[in-house]
Amino acid sequence: MNNLNTTPATRRTVLVTGGTGFLGAYVIRELVGKGYAVRAIRRNNILPAFIPAGILQQVDWVIGDVLDVIGLEEAMEGVDGVIHAAAKVSFAGKDQSEMFRVNVEGTANVVNAALTTTVPRLIHVSSVAALGRTGQGETVTETKVWEESKYNTNYAISKFRGEVEVWRGMGEGLQAVVVNPSTILGFGDWNSSSCTLFRSAYNEFPWYTEGVNGFVDVTDTARAVVSLLESDISGERYILNGDNWTFRRLFETIAAGFGKRPPSREATPFIAGIAWRTARLKSLFSGRPGMLTRESARVARSSTYFDSSKLLAQMPDFRFTPLEETIREACNTYLRQGRPVAAL
Repeated sequence: MNNLNTTPATRRTVLVTGGTGFLGAYVIRELVGKGYAVRAIRRNNILPAFIPAGILQQVDWVIGDVLDVIGLEEAMEGVDGVIHAAAKVSFAGKDQSEMFRVNVEGTANVVNAALTTTVPRLIHVSSVAALGRTGQGETVTETKVWEESKYNTNYAISKFRGEVEVWRGMGEGLQAVVVNPSTILGFGDWNSSSCTLFRSAYNEFPWYTEGVNGFVDVTDTARAVVSLLESDISGERYILNGDNWTFRRLFETIAAGFGKRPPSREATPFIAGIAWRTARLKSLFSGRPGMLTRESARVARSSTYFDSSKLLAQMPDFRFTPLEETIREACNTYLRQGRPVAAL
């Protein structure tokens, strides 16, 4: 069995689930840049346009998904590690059933396949949402225990239950690490995932809240994931968070990066109710997923701070990119492209 710490990167193979997703694509870029042989699972022939084609052409792509148990086991044969980044992120009620299947059942399948094929190492990409939030201005660390709260979205519940499967796998002998990124920001497809925040600011979304949330650079997240894959650490979780900002400051900074008008109307609970209902109607007519839903509006009014000091203590050379820099570079890249980029 190869050891990730002693075997040259050019001789190691890493499987990435969710390789065409926002974070998964950046994880692939990080792995390829470090000389790994990368195998990745995708559901169709669409590749992310925000990653250079030259990088994606070096990947051994496998058609399948995390709900295909046999396909997962075949994809894991002979690999030196697995990065499980596949997940469905949605705050829309219509996506709830599929989201639980992918995030819970799919994660259980990945864990079981890793145990069956004796994969040496697994990094599970969870979310700070899986730690739960109460919305009362608390600071969340890795020691937080899940508790029921109206601020826990269905996405959060699905990620929490998915994590349970990973911890169960560790109890059965799987060498694994869980990472809990906060909201991931950077250049990507602005019609999906957290990149929709940039689309909303570009379109001069008028509403703001003083709610507080954590945010982290996508490149930083990919670097941390690969660094933990290369480490001897097992049986631990790490919060990945660069800065804690109000949503108001976030949208004002993105709007400034695009040269657009910042939000000017505070979304009180009553106004937020009108706003998410309006956004839902617009989504129905446009056919595009809306960023604002009942769940996301409630989270945007809550305040939760996330603490990454555990990771920084164990990886003293690691630094998070200041959020201002992340946003500036992402806005500049979007503008250079003429308009934000979707998958090809």
